[in-house]
Amino acid sequence: MRPSVLDPLFATVTTLPGVGPKIAKTISGLVGGQPDREATLADLLFHIPHGLIDRRHRPGIAFSENGQIVTLQVTVDRHFPGPRGGKAPYKITAFDATGAISFVFFHPRRDWLEKNFPEGEQRIVSGKVEWFNDRPQMVHPDYVLSLEEAANMPAIEPVYPMTAGLAAKTLHRAIAAALQKLPDLPEWQDGAFIERNLWPPFTEALRAIHTPQEQQDLSPEGPNIRRIAYDELLASQLALALVRQTMRQLGGVSRRPDGALQKRVISALPFSLTASQAAAIRDINADLAEPTRMLRLLQGDVGAGKTVVALAALAQVIESGAQGALMAPTEILARQHFASMKPLCDAAGIRLALMTGKDTQKERRLLQEKIDAAEIDLVVGTHALFQGAVTFKDLGLVVVDEQHRFGVHQRLALSAKGRSVDVLVMTATPIPRTLVLTCFGDMDVSRLTEKPAGRKPVTTVSVSLDRLEEIIGRIGAAISNGQKAYWVCPLVEESEKIDLAAVEDRHQVLEQALGQRVSLVHGRMSADEKDAAMAAFKAGETRILVATTVIEVGVDVPDATIIVIEHAERFGLAQLHQLRGRVGRGDKPSSCVLLFKGPLGETATARLNIMRETNDGFLIAEEDLRLRGGGEVLGTRQSGTPGFRIAQVEDHADLMEIARDDARLILETDPELKEKRGDALRCLLYLFGRDEAIRLLRAG
Repeated sequence: MRPSVLDPLFATVTTLPGVGPKIAKTISGLVGGQPDREATLADLLFHIPHGLIDRRHRPGIAFSENGQIVTLQVTVDRHFPGPRGGKAPYKITAFDATGAISFVFFHPRRDWLEKNFPEGEQRIVSGKVEWFNDRPQMVHPDYVLSLEEAANMPAIEPVYPMTAGLAAKTLHRAIAAALQKLPDLPEWQDGAFIERNLWPPFTEALRAIHTPQEQQDLSPEGPNIRRIAYDELLASQLALALVRQTMRQLGGVSRRPDGALQKRVISALPFSLTASQAAAIRDINADLAEPTRMLRLLQGDVGAGKTVVALAALAQVIESGAQGALMAPTEILARQHFASMKPLCDAAGIRLALMTGKDTQKERRLLQEKIDAAEIDLVVGTHALFQGAVTFKDLGLVVVDEQHRFGVHQRLALSAKGRSVDVLVMTATPIPRTLVLTCFGDMDVSRLTEKPAGRKPVTTVSVSLDRLEEIIGRIGAAISNGQKAYWVCPLVEESEKIDLAAVEDRHQVLEQALGQRVSLVHGRMSADEKDAAMAAFKAGETRILVATTVIEVGVDVPDATIIVIEHAERFGLAQLHQLRGRVGRGDKPSSCVLLFKGPLGETATARLNIMRETNDGFLIAEEDLRLRGGGEVLGTRQSGTPGFRIAQVEDHADLMEIARDDARLILETDPELKEKRGDALRCLLYLFGRDEAIRLLRAG
C-alpha cells in the first residue's frame, strides 16, 4: 500500500484549478512518465526549470541590449494599426527619458491594444528587446501593466522546457497550485549526511527550485537540485539492491561440472582466448559454482569476442544437465549468433536450435516439443520470442545480447522460465562506469578490453568534403589492389532543408567514377534486396558497399579494410566508433576516413579529434558521455540520464557511488525497511516510481 501521506502528490493534474482534460493531456505529454496515464502532481513538480528570467533589469530604452529581456517604464505615444486586411503588423510607439521604442503585434486584437496602451499614459512593459536599423523594438511583450498593477509582475520567473499547445502561464499556474498541495514528508535521508552537505529538506528544496530567487537556486551543483538528484539516485539504487537481495534469497543452483564441455568449445576455436576473455570465463564459472543466482554484465568493445565467452558459460551450464538460451535484439543478429556458434556447438556436441518469427506454427510446435523433452540444449532467438509462450524442461542460463532497456521486470519474468535461472547480459556499447551503476547497479561486471589476436588497430583520418574527388580516387586505387570498402551516408533521400549527399546519389557517382558495380543498402529496401547486396559484397562480386547506418551493428565482412563515413560531424561518438568497428576485423591494416563539411562546431571538432586519437571504446564512451549526456549513450534519445528526471550523470556522478553504498548499508541494517528510516524510504521509492521493489519485499 502506498503511504497515505503521498496521496496529494498522486492526484492527477485535472484536480488542479484551470486544468481540464485537454490541457491535462498536453501537460501529461510534457511531464508524464508513461504515455497511457494522466500525469500526477508529482510528475508536474519533478518537471524542473532550466533557467530563469530576471525582470528586475531596468536599463532604460537606449541602454537595452539586443536580445536582452528588460522591464521598461514608458509613456505611450501613438498607435499605427497598419492597413485593414493587410499583412503588416500593428505598431505602437513609446518613449522614456533615454529614447523611443516600438511595440510590434501580429494578428492583433485592436480593442485590447487600445485598452492596454492608452495614448499619453505610462505603462510598465517587460519583454525581449531587438534592434533593427539602430532602432529598438519589442515584439509581443510578456507583460503590459499600469503603474498600480506593476507589483503583480513576478520579479524572477522560472523558465521550463515547453511543448506546443501549452502556454507558459498555464504551466506556471498549474505548478504554483501543485506546490500549495505539497505535503510535509518524513526525512528519508541520514540526518548527519544532510547536515554535512548543508542540504535543505526535500519539500523546501522542491519549493526553492520552482520559486527561484537567484540563478544559484537552479544550479545542478547547488544544494536544492543536488538534494533532489540524490533522492532520485538513492531510490534507483535501493530498488536495484532490493532486486538483487530477492534474487539472492530465491537461491540458485550450484553448478560445478568438471568443465569438459567448456574445454571442447574452447579447443574448437580457430584462435586462442585473450587474457580478458579467459578472466571473464573464470569469473562466470565462479558465479555458476555458487548456490546464488548469477547476474553479470559482460562488456566488450566491437569485435572483442563476447559470443565466445557466452558460449563457454552456456557449455558449463549444459554440462550440468540444464538448458541455455541466447536472446538477441534483432532477427539478423540472432541468425548471425546461430551461424557463428553452429560449428563450435557441432564440434563440442551441443544440440543447438534457432527460433525466429519466420518459423511456421508447425515448425514452432515441433521445436517446442524437443525443448520440453530436453532434446535441445541451447536455443537462440530474439527477445520477443522469450517473453511469450516458450517453455523449457530445465532452463539454467539466459544470455541477453545488446538489451540496454532490459529492465528489472524482464529479468524477473525470465527467471520464472526456470527454477533458478542465471543471467548474463552482454553489450558491445562500452558503457561508462557511472552509467553501469545507473542501469545495471545490481550486476557484477566483466570487461573484455583486448581485441582478439591478429586484429590491427584502425588508422583514422578526418578530411574535408572539399577533397571528395581525391578520396574517390584513392578508394579506386585501393580496390584495384584487391581491397574492399564501405561508404556510409547519413540519410536515405535528399532532404529539402539539409543538403545531405543522398545515398542513391553517392552510389551513382561512385559507379560512374570507378566504372564498376557498387552494392547499395538502405532502410527503405526489402530484407531480400539488402541480403542480396550484402551477399554480393561479402563474396567479392562488388568491392564497395554504399550504405546508411544499417551496417552499424553486427555486419561481419573480415576482408573489408576501408570505411568512409560521410558527414561524420552529424554522428555521435558511440555511433562513429560502432561504424569504425566494421573494419579491422581481419589481419590486414585498415583505415577509417571521416569526411566532414566545415566549419565545425566545438563538439563536432572534439568528436573527430577523439576518434583520431584512440581506438579504445571505453575511453570513447566516457568522452561521449561528457559531450552528450547519458541518454544518448544508451540509445534513449532524450538528453539526460535514462530513467531519471533530475539527476544528470555529468553533474551528479559522485552522488551515484554514494547512493549505491548507502543502499547496501540500508539493506544490511534493515532488510525489510521496517524501522523509522525504512518506513520513510518506502515513501521515497513510491515517489520516484520504484514501487515494484516494495512488492518484492512483500513477495519475499
